[in-house]
Amino acid sequence: MKRDFKNFLKKAWYFIWYDDSLLSWFLNVIIAFILVKFIIYPGIGLILGTSHPLVAVVSCSMDHNADFENWWQANGKWYEDSGITKKEFSEFSFKNGINQGDIMVLKNNDNIGAGDVIVFNGRGNPIIHRVIEENEQGFRTKGDNNPVSDIEITNSLIGKAVFRIPYLGWIKIAFNGLIGQGIIKC
Repeated sequence: MKRDFKNFLKKAWYFIWYDDSLLSWFLNVIIAFILVKFIIYPGIGLILGTSHPLVAVVSCSMDHNADFENWWQANGKWYEDSGITKKEFSEFSFKNGINQGDIMVLKNNDNIGAGDVIVFNGRGNPIIHRVIEENEQGFRTKGDNNPVSDIEITNSLIGKAVFRIPYLGWIKIAFNGLIGQGIIKC
């Protein structure tokens, strides 16, 4: 009985990893999905201390569309009116913005302050914006490419962006387009 089960496992292993059939390919995709969804993604979240360790940037709210100097020429007045100087902004994380299609790696909510890029839950979707001000109620944020700041963010914080992976988020954006959620054009 033990030998039969061992032979079955060997044949199944060979079929899944070495067979060139459509069924083998399909099983590979299913196994990969299960591993990522239920083991890898939650494991990364556990290590980084957040429920959403990876978030795709699906909008253009943080896109600068220019180098820092030209972007500041066009947008700096709003920040200066809010008490943030060009020098201060130039020292912020992701000072050159974040592009649609990037993936942001998030960590827990510790030590968040002005200039940090955070992700919060807005109407059921993760929103990626920069902290403009920290106050007793929470945070006031703004997308670098948006004309005005957001409402106060209090208990909907998901995490702080610590690393950017360019372009990989286009997979999610394309999938959203396929299932009819639409693609935000910049």
